[in-house]
Amino acid sequence: MKVVLTIQHPAHVHFFRHAIGELEAGGDEVFVFARENDLAVPLLERYGIAHEVLAGPPSSMAGLAAVQATYELRLLRRARAIEPDVMAAIGGVAVAHVAPLVGARSVVFVDNEGVASHRLMAPFADVICTPRRFEGDFGEKHRRYDGYHELAYLHPDRFEPDPDALRARGVEPDDRYFLLRFRRWDALHDVGEAGLSRAGKRRLVSELADRGTVYITSTDPLPDAFEPYRLPVAPERIHDLLYYADLYAGDSATMATEAAVLGTPAVRVQSFAGRDRDMSNFRELAGYGLLRSTPDEDRAIDSALALADAPPGRQSARRDRLLAEKIDVTEFLVSLLRAQNRSGDGRSSYPRPRIRR
Repeated sequence: MKVVLTIQHPAHVHFFRHAIGELEAGGDEVFVFARENDLAVPLLERYGIAHEVLAGPPSSMAGLAAVQATYELRLLRRARAIEPDVMAAIGGVAVAHVAPLVGARSVVFVDNEGVASHRLMAPFADVICTPRRFEGDFGEKHRRYDGYHELAYLHPDRFEPDPDALRARGVEPDDRYFLLRFRRWDALHDVGEAGLSRAGKRRLVSELADRGTVYITSTDPLPDAFEPYRLPVAPERIHDLLYYADLYAGDSATMATEAAVLGTPAVRVQSFAGRDRDMSNFRELAGYGLLRSTPDEDRAIDSALALADAPPGRQSARRDRLLAEKIDVTEFLVSLLRAQNRSGDGRSSYPRPRIRR
């Protein structure tokens, strides 16, 4: 089977990397295409995943459509040469558009409700996968599973923290430290939304620094005052650091979920947090007692400080309960991709359009 995967975010690298290994070990060919990102392409390189960059990031919101069109055109050209059986992605607008033009099946994973790009993807995708409690229905093509994207790489069957890797970078896992994540709000779905203000970041860092060591990871340029707190580990070791942290706080949705499934006390502040249209994943994680979300940055900072001051609680038991009810998402992913190759002989049973050479 020939499989095309597309990457547009560092979390996509983590999501697919174990599946890539299993598919290739089983004799399947995997082709990875990426859009340039602050961290996604470096992560692919660090993990030794062969890939091809098809487009750079947009320089402005106005340029986003042009970059997307360039990306889809280049993906189409490469897919025509490869003739894949299956194409898969998170979000998957480009994959959903290109796959039918080359006779491939498309599998798209989404976990964020209410995103406008779903309307561009859903009519064309063959299979759309979401967590079980996703609000919305994609009809017969919809596949629900008991998990989150983050459990493709942070499920205990896939991830074991390495304390020695932290010690090699001067971090003692048993010391008291806090991990903060600040993100840049420049994606299409970020219009009109926001996370922590500059003043909020300064207050959070200042007050936590009185309680322990602070580490910051950020896609937004850090001011000079925050330079002493810059992340001490390589990007591929961020989950080791997150696992042993006494607290996570920030305005990143992905890292908030990662912290929650690792059992690290977590506070998320985003302008749409807690609203009716907030993601079902966050509401579910709050129900497990693993994540606090709020649009109010003062309330978020107060919650973070309260968690930092609290004695070790019941996070481990809460995480155990979650894991008992969730699956290894990589196992589901690999099985689903292979099921699309229905002829079983390495060729898709779906007719391909004639391709002009």
